[in-house]
Amino acid sequence: MSRSSRIAAVVGLLLLPTLAVAKPAPARKPKVSPNKEAAVASVETHRAALTGLADQVWRFAETALRETRSSKVLADWAEAQGFHVERGVAGMPTAFVATFGQGAPVIGVLGEFDALPGISQKAQPEKEPLEVDAPGHGCGHNLFGAASLGAATAIKELIQAGKLQGTIRFYGTPAEESVGGKLYMVREGLFKDVDVVLVWHPSVEVRADTRSTQALVDFLVEFRGTASHAAFDPWNGRSALDAVELFTHGLNLMREHVKPSVRMHYVIKDGGDVPNVVPGHAAVWGWVRDTEHASVDELLLRVRKIAEGAALAAGVEGSLRVQSGDYEMLVNRAGARLLQSNLEWLGPVPFTEKDQEFAKLLQRSAGVVEKGLDGSVQPIDENPGPPEGGSTDVADVSWNVPTLHLSVTTAPANTAWHAWPVVACAGTTVGHAGMVYASKTLAATAVDLFEDPARRVAIRKEFDEKTKGVTYKGYIPDGPPPVPQP
Repeated sequence: MSRSSRIAAVVGLLLLPTLAVAKPAPARKPKVSPNKEAAVASVETHRAALTGLADQVWRFAETALRETRSSKVLADWAEAQGFHVERGVAGMPTAFVATFGQGAPVIGVLGEFDALPGISQKAQPEKEPLEVDAPGHGCGHNLFGAASLGAATAIKELIQAGKLQGTIRFYGTPAEESVGGKLYMVREGLFKDVDVVLVWHPSVEVRADTRSTQALVDFLVEFRGTASHAAFDPWNGRSALDAVELFTHGLNLMREHVKPSVRMHYVIKDGGDVPNVVPGHAAVWGWVRDTEHASVDELLLRVRKIAEGAALAAGVEGSLRVQSGDYEMLVNRAGARLLQSNLEWLGPVPFTEKDQEFAKLLQRSAGVVEKGLDGSVQPIDENPGPPEGGSTDVADVSWNVPTLHLSVTTAPANTAWHAWPVVACAGTTVGHAGMVYASKTLAATAVDLFEDPARRVAIRKEFDEKTKGVTYKGYIPDGPPPVPQP
């Protein structure tokens, strides 16, 4: 064999493994249910209407249990789509339930629409109030309610067309930021027949949520003493304000002797009227949080003792009244994986260049790095660790019915929440893009729940295992909700 022949033979041998291994076939995309495609298309069809609803609620910017116009515009639209709407449920004029269909399964979708006080802002990337000291949507709840209603409507249309069987129910839930409207709806038994609840929240990233939230108790401490002239006869007075100072001092000393996960915050609601009168009444509004409601219960017992000691030391009468609170979120991993599959199917949020430019200008105004919006789908977090901070009354629903929760980008990272930057985004196409995307994800996931009983069984099984032996008791007092008087 010649030298050239030997070289050719060696080369041929070297190439044999390459030739023997066939190229892998391109991965096939999973088959998508026609109903899922139709649900997403429905949301897109209603995009202009949903955006209009969100913008109306953004302009109304009504706070807890005062969301009269916000509730009405959403309930009216649901009614116009053919839902049966019950208004003023659970003793709250702004709470409502919109239902379509009959029988099982029953899938619920939660919507919120309350604003926060004092953070009014124009829909622009520089800080400027729309109305000084007025409320604003610093948590994006104007988007929250509209997106959820859009998803419920998409499912309603499929049931009406005979493509799905069962019941879709939209819950218009007021007062998430204060009071905790969902706790009263739970107490009223409005979730008793629901198989699964779907819910989302505006965020700075897109993910199926597997991290829990903090449990919280909301309380008011009041002291009643004896008023007197602060100069002429102070010895005849017993200062309720002295008791407040003793109480807050004790609470601050307690901070050294709690776990790092605990958060305690308060404001003095009443410290007297004028300096020359010994205050006969004073009050402190406080919140205590931790990772689990059992720990919050123990902390509350310690806070009660501090209040009792403060009253005793000041020679006044004292009381502590629980006003509201939240459990920690009961995460459902089986449900989170279902949400994740639909997020990955939809892909990233389609923010425009204009949206990104707005976000970067806003970040510049806020003095943070100008990275813009992150619309990519985050991988599911199998080991999320303890809650980062924050509480929600959605968590109380999650202890009564399996609850699937996702977050969707509606504002850029590192800008303050419950503040003007989020208000600004919630009134622009930035918020609208995230809202429509969230609506599509909820609608697609709802289709899966209607079509696949096995998924519902797996979700319920996990829920039953995690709630075994637990008796839920919400942090609300007996009696009606604290609806403000006109």
